Amino acid sequence: MATAHVYLAPGFEEVEFVSIVDVLRRGGVFVSTIALDETLAVEGAHGIVIQADLPFSAVDGELADAVILPGGGPGTQALAASTALAERLRAHLVGGHRVAAVCAAPTVLARAGILDGKAATCYPGCEPVLTEHGATLSHYPVVTDGLVTTSRAAGTSGVFALELLRLLVDDAKAREIGRAMCYL
Repeated sequence: MATAHVYLAPGFEEVEFVSIVDVLRRGGVFVSTIALDETLAVEGAHGIVIQADLPFSAVDGELADAVILPGGGPGTQALAASTALAERLRAHLVGGHRVAAVCAAPTVLARAGILDGKAATCYPGCEPVLTEHGATLSHYPVVTDGLVTTSRAAGTSGVFALELLRLLVDDAKAREIGRAMCYL
């Protein structure tokens, strides 16, 4: 069974987080939600509190098949400030595992050196951070370049999650879940 770690930082975008976790779990991916620190109750950008499964320290040294970052302005700033998260993202990529981010969170990947030479997309207005760190910009809703997948915003988080499901499980499962949820 494929595994995914979806990170939560205070101020995360709730729609992005829930869409990712929901679609992947419906598709049979074992998803662990990881708090950026040791506080498991994490408040999103719109006041919704989500209880993470595990604190950051609980998965130290553990490689999931994918590490996924939801966006949201304050959440992205908190993710970007974590050098330990940047190291964890690089370790996953070096180990041949997927990394993914939506909305403003692709800037976290860029700052970690993960988007250098990669095609990527992000929330409008965040593009300068990506290009400063060597990414080639795309305006597609979802972009996969090798082991890196990025997406634009809350409105694209469902198709982003389906793309991750396709990559982690297979095309048939992504189509099945996409149809059942009326995305396709």
